[in-house]
Amino acid sequence: MRIFDFVSVKLTLLLIFGIILGFYLEPQLLSIFLILILSLALLGWTWRIQKFFLWPLASSMVCIGIFITAIALGQALPNHYSHFDMEETGVWQLKIIEVLKPNPYQERYIAKVNAFERKQCIGKLILNISKDSSLIPFQVDNEVVLLAKLDELQSPLNPHQFDYKDYLKKQGIHHKITISPESILKKKKTRGSLFGTAMKIRESIIKNLSQEKFGKDEFGVIQALLLGKRDDISEETYTNYKNAGAVHILAVSGLHVGVLLLLFQFLLKPLTFLPKGETIHLGTVVLLLWAYAFLAGLSPSVVRAVTMFSFLAYAQYLNRPTNSFNIIALSMFFILLMHPLVLFQVGFQMSYAAVFAIVWIYPKLQRFWFPDHFLVRKTWQLFSVSLAAQLGVLPISLFYFHQFPILFFVSNLLIIPFLGVILGTGILTMILSLANLLPEPLVIGYNYSIRIMNAIVSWVADQESFVFKEIPLDGFQMTLLYVLFISFVLVLSKPKFKSVLMLSLAVIGLQVLGVRRAFHLQNSAKYLIVHSSKASVLLHQHEKHLTSYTSDSTLVEKMTINFKIGEHLELMENKSIGNALRINSKQIYRVDSFAVFPIKKDIDVLWLSQSPKINLERWLDSLKPKKVIMDGTNYRTHIKQWKKTCINKKIPFHDTREKGAYVFK
Repeated sequence: MRIFDFVSVKLTLLLIFGIILGFYLEPQLLSIFLILILSLALLGWTWRIQKFFLWPLASSMVCIGIFITAIALGQALPNHYSHFDMEETGVWQLKIIEVLKPNPYQERYIAKVNAFERKQCIGKLILNISKDSSLIPFQVDNEVVLLAKLDELQSPLNPHQFDYKDYLKKQGIHHKITISPESILKKKKTRGSLFGTAMKIRESIIKNLSQEKFGKDEFGVIQALLLGKRDDISEETYTNYKNAGAVHILAVSGLHVGVLLLLFQFLLKPLTFLPKGETIHLGTVVLLLWAYAFLAGLSPSVVRAVTMFSFLAYAQYLNRPTNSFNIIALSMFFILLMHPLVLFQVGFQMSYAAVFAIVWIYPKLQRFWFPDHFLVRKTWQLFSVSLAAQLGVLPISLFYFHQFPILFFVSNLLIIPFLGVILGTGILTMILSLANLLPEPLVIGYNYSIRIMNAIVSWVADQESFVFKEIPLDGFQMTLLYVLFISFVLVLSKPKFKSVLMLSLAVIGLQVLGVRRAFHLQNSAKYLIVHSSKASVLLHQHEKHLTSYTSDSTLVEKMTINFKIGEHLELMENKSIGNALRINSKQIYRVDSFAVFPIKKDIDVLWLSQSPKINLERWLDSLKPKKVIMDGTNYRTHIKQWKKTCINKKIPFHDTREKGAYVFK
């Protein structure tokens, strides 16, 4: 049976289409509600007469997707906090719903809005509180009353920079509050929610485990592997896992829950011999999966994975092979119906892409070759699962991360066979730790096993020539790449005209995009002063070549690489930046901390950087520039004073901290 023959698959795709429309169109809630009511009424009538009900059904599902997305975004609701007058400082009543990783200066949280100026309202926002030794960090379910002013989330200041504002919007968050501890008027503990209780248990586990004799790197990996908490993983360890194609091990996801499902099914196999044993076996396995989710803090990724594999366990219980796609689609439909914005999360996309690929491609690989030798067969099966999953997530991975480790199968073949033992032992370690019954030999043995896993990953990651990095791929190319993969598998398994045509069109489409981009880059050139608080940077793009002029390229390497990838450039070099520059027949002079006055006074643009101690008014009178540019390396107090001077002198100015990168035309 083909995948699109399942009603659940069709309904899920229609719901996804509606969610995407709802997110980008942001229609009025009342309008879409009325359209939804009309669609449902028409569906009811056509269903009753058993004619022409497919189009009303499709439109109803799309409208449901739009409607639930509008509710999830929140701003369309009349009681959302954004509808109040919040230009001035006011009293906010908030409830902490998630603790984020702190930065060196602030404790960070996601908070639910309960009231503003004693008026009940709803919504979510980011809460940043300056660090203070006297302030005890908040926990989930803490309620706080504070005096603050709402701040807008900032859009990216540089081309191809990570869009944190869009990332938060996809979680239904549109604003932030930044305060010092003195602005907190009241703090209280409330009755714990299920999620808050789960988080407290997780923190208790982490606290107990931290007192054991685990190595620093090993403990960071243990937290990520068992509890999904990656805050304490060193940057070197995380990079090793990423370059080895094993970063999925550091997030509690479908892989972990799938392995636990197999482990629980194996350990509880004797239950199947009891009367109604299959049903008891299913219920116990699913209950254990959700118990693990609770221990892991009920984080969104864990809940998604456990929901999906609960459905898959039910599919296995029904023992109908054709039900796999149906059950996967049903689990996706259920999750999206409850949390539509989860569609835009990378973890959700990669989890379902991997599972769909495994269910579809793995059986085809087994039919292609089924070795007789036991060891060879098991190795081939592990390789097939890993290959299918990687093919499923490759386009998404290239789109978001722009790199692909060729040796992914090596790390997976060496680690995944033992992952069940590692996870099982880890869960036992957590439970014994909670009960204060954790024996030292178990700690030493488990620490050693994690150290071996880290060493394997480090060795694979060291083979840098097998890690393809800085691969540019946009959303349209990602879609065409999926079409290419799907049609290629169809052609190999059962060649048909439609699949061959689809494969040909995908290849032609990718080639046309490549030629079009090469033509666009031909003879193209631009200069831009980008925003950076670490160093002054001038980027020059000429055709496929990028030159970065800066005082220290290591400080802005990530930003320049992102620009190179985003513009689909091939070559990049770094050069030191001078003071006197000529761009597009314009004379530019950059004033740095040495504040050296230019020899030539014929200046078109005065570029202020590194907070030079100058009397700007005298400089402007002497040089008479047509424009002043202030980059991100300057102190805010200096910029504020310089702006006043420019306004008084009626000279245009550009502050990269507010307006972003300046592009020379």
